[in-house]
Amino acid sequence: MSRLRIFPEGSPGEVQVATTDHARMARELETIGVRFEQWDAAKPVKPGDPPDAVIAAYREDIDRLMREEGYQAVDVISLSKEHPQKAEFRQKFLNEHTHAEDEVRFFVAGAGLFTLHKNGKVFEVLCEQGDLIGVPDGTRHWFDMGPNPFFVAIRLFTNQAGWVAHFTGDEIASRFPRLEN
Repeated sequence: MSRLRIFPEGSPGEVQVATTDHARMARELETIGVRFEQWDAAKPVKPGDPPDAVIAAYREDIDRLMREEGYQAVDVISLSKEHPQKAEFRQKFLNEHTHAEDEVRFFVAGAGLFTLHKNGKVFEVLCEQGDLIGVPDGTRHWFDMGPNPFFVAIRLFTNQAGWVAHFTGDEIASRFPRLEN
């Protein structure tokens, strides 16, 4: 079940907001410019499926979002607990970073934990199948796939180069909850 928890940035044990209601999650995230929507993700995909097949399964939704928002590139990130580099990938995304463009992910299978750091607060968003999250450029955040990842997400970019991170060097991510599946 998708979930949002909001903490003060200096108090990882103090949950100020906790909800699993999608409408409330969207309203809370909208206050920091984050897009959060529930989409139909009923097509059968799983980690390890060829990216072209995943994109083809959701081509209509992808094309619509590309037209509406001007995205230029799309890719698929897919990991399972069997992936030989799962620990390295997890570590890479666990450090707080920003992007020079929006980061948009549509989860078509599994789950992942986006954590956003903005306006003196930390917004922890557990995204699951059917969730679309759009993190605005410049937003400090990190992502946790857990020690045994299981997810497939379609990512959209305005930059043809795709995912490019600018790490902040802040250790805040190490102080907040992780996804332990």
